[in-house]
Amino acid sequence: MNLTETDHAEIDAARAQVASTRRATVPALEAMLFTAVPVLDHGFLRVIDYMGDDAAVVQAARVSYGRGTRKVSEDEGLIRYLMRHRHSTPFEMCEIKFHVKLPIFVARQWIRHRTASVNEYSARYSVMDREFYIPAPEHLATQSASNRQGRGEILDGREAADVLTLLRDDADRNYAHYEFMLNETGTDPARHGLARELARMNLTLNTYTQWYWKTNLHNLFHFLSLRADPHAQYEIRVYAEAMLSMTRAWVPASCRAFEEYRLGAAIFSATMLAVLRRMLDGEAVEPASSGLSKREWTEMMAMLGR
Repeated sequence: MNLTETDHAEIDAARAQVASTRRATVPALEAMLFTAVPVLDHGFLRVIDYMGDDAAVVQAARVSYGRGTRKVSEDEGLIRYLMRHRHSTPFEMCEIKFHVKLPIFVARQWIRHRTASVNEYSARYSVMDREFYIPAPEHLATQSASNRQGRGEILDGREAADVLTLLRDDADRNYAHYEFMLNETGTDPARHGLARELARMNLTLNTYTQWYWKTNLHNLFHFLSLRADPHAQYEIRVYAEAMLSMTRAWVPASCRAFEEYRLGAAIFSATMLAVLRRMLDGEAVEPASSGLSKREWTEMMAMLGR
């Protein structure tokens, strides 16, 4: 990740500001504010602002005026109950805002989560930076034979090297053409240059963009449940994992409940549950008599570690 001197100056200035407040603050997250955490080769993630904490979740559930005198263990027990029984509204009382630098193809996958407020860097008004995501060789793989959205075997050395060369060459060539079409520097006075909103169409999807992404805790947990999952695409999963670390610092009790009942849990269908009961009763259930499809049976066995 490459931050300019201007970037560092802006971060230092933001971190130097201190304000007294009556609002709830979380020291662990305060220590992280504005600091850019590197992700991928040129990307980053940083917390810009937040509202609420674990106590806000408890307060919303109890609809009380203050934090009360209940023990911390009782508050955590309530949070675990809310998560376990999918009571989402109390978690919506907490919000967080991130500044994210990410490849365009990751952003297009990420934006499918339509439960956040997003403001993205505009290539209609500004010139895109010459920064591209180039995967490490160990992240180049064949198409999975069993999963249309997944990866298979890692490419061998020569084939991986050829792919990396193509990615770099295509990105460099297209960006050079982008600069030429813009003619921003006026190197060719005879040309007016193409409008930015048109020239941008030639950029490759591994070009980096940036946005501010604000969401509430309930929707953040939903995002993390999908994108921090081991089956998620690597390039978005690393952002989710960084966000999860920040969330642990922000709302530790809520995050522990999330990791227990959502992220680390498994969902059984009604038929799967019936099959499991039969197995617990000692019956040797076979796939053909289970009432499950082949894929459902395989998924259930994987969840049971068999």
